[in-house]
Amino acid sequence: MKIEQIYTGCLAEAAYYIESNGEAAIIDPLREVEPYLMKASQNGAKIKYIFETHFHADFVSGHVDLAEKSGATIVYGPTATTSFEAHIATDGEQFKIGEVTITALHTPGHTLESTTYLLTDAQGRNHCIFTGDTLFIGDVGRPDLAQKGTLTMNDLAGLLYDSLNDKIKPLADEVIVYPGHGAGSACGKNMSKETFDTLGHQKQVNYALKAETKEQFIKEVTDGILPPPQYFAKNAAMNKGGYESIDEVYQKGLKSLLPQAFEDLANQSGALMLDTRDPQVFAQAFVPNSINIGLNGQFAPWVGALIPDLKQNILLITDEGKAEEAITRLARVGYDNTIGYLEGGIQAWKDAGKQTDQVTSISAVEFEQAYEEDQSILALDVRKPGEYESEHLEFTHSRPLDYINDWTHEIEDNKTYYIHCAGGYRSMIAASILKARGIDKVVDVAGGYGAIKNTSLKRTDFVCPSKLAKA
Repeated sequence: MKIEQIYTGCLAEAAYYIESNGEAAIIDPLREVEPYLMKASQNGAKIKYIFETHFHADFVSGHVDLAEKSGATIVYGPTATTSFEAHIATDGEQFKIGEVTITALHTPGHTLESTTYLLTDAQGRNHCIFTGDTLFIGDVGRPDLAQKGTLTMNDLAGLLYDSLNDKIKPLADEVIVYPGHGAGSACGKNMSKETFDTLGHQKQVNYALKAETKEQFIKEVTDGILPPPQYFAKNAAMNKGGYESIDEVYQKGLKSLLPQAFEDLANQSGALMLDTRDPQVFAQAFVPNSINIGLNGQFAPWVGALIPDLKQNILLITDEGKAEEAITRLARVGYDNTIGYLEGGIQAWKDAGKQTDQVTSISAVEFEQAYEEDQSILALDVRKPGEYESEHLEFTHSRPLDYINDWTHEIEDNKTYYIHCAGGYRSMIAASILKARGIDKVVDVAGGYGAIKNTSLKRTDFVCPSKLAKA
């Protein structure tokens, strides 16, 4: 028996490869399926099943492509309906992969079709559970995504409580928990950085598993949930209804364009120009009106949060050799309309005599000096509300990047704005968006709040986020 967790950090997502006696199964695959096919081929195994724990909202699964290319059967839990061929399991139904058995345990709550898959080894011992978004390490799945009709968030939380207590908690303490996500995912609010644990330890430390009553559980699980990113419902619809092959996405997107052709296509198509280089590199010189979301961060989730239209045409400016990676990571969250990339990157653009723009970026010390010279400066903290409430500079205004489309209209183009986040990644995204929207006087504070804390600028007293959640 072989079990491999395939963890993708930028999405905080875990897929799983299971193999026994020449047969394999994949749980919750990502959009690009070649790695799974290659792994099975190298091991001399045939992929028999593709198990989906639920209709994912935070990424587009590779189930449709993988089934077509491998001949494997897609399996969903009870109540799921799809527009493609899939086996809808019954609660308790068993599937054989070589000498191991996978049992579908219907665990609704995060979504109605949510299913946990229990793996039993060749000796008949319950070895592990693949919980998807039902149970995380340190948390459980948010219960607000599948509300419909008269079904409320509290109703779903109640279902989740029953699922955990009836199906999961009775399992032995030594059973390993393999969740669908880790820290950084928006599918929960208190996830650990650990990506697996024993069920026994989770019973001791996971607040949701320690709740003594259903009422207490519902209150704790629903408290402090932020609105889901706008792309969640759209990704769930793609996972349920199908999508075009990743091969077609690559065919459209992997078109190298010389600077003039790039500029012409940008003007003709209304495409969004997306620059995926590191923030401080971007700041020095970029194609005017391009937006910076760096590949070396939570690239796909921020694209999903900030670009409202999944069908938006996108033109890429990347570091050399990074175009395919950017296209892949865009497709993971449903942005399939990349239509080309700038050949030679920003250097080719400059060599062609094209105009560039810049974002002024200053150190935390320079920011401190600017405030000492003028205490009326406008400073925007673009971290999440919880981060800001936990601790912030006394004179900054909270303007979360997540909601930039809601507050941009408040910005006056004749004023200068100093922008910071926690470390510098999000502030450059915000600065580039404001620049593209005609707000020219933006100043990025490099290193963000992490660097600012080393200055003498006055900060509010630190409040533990867990205390804020209970307030």
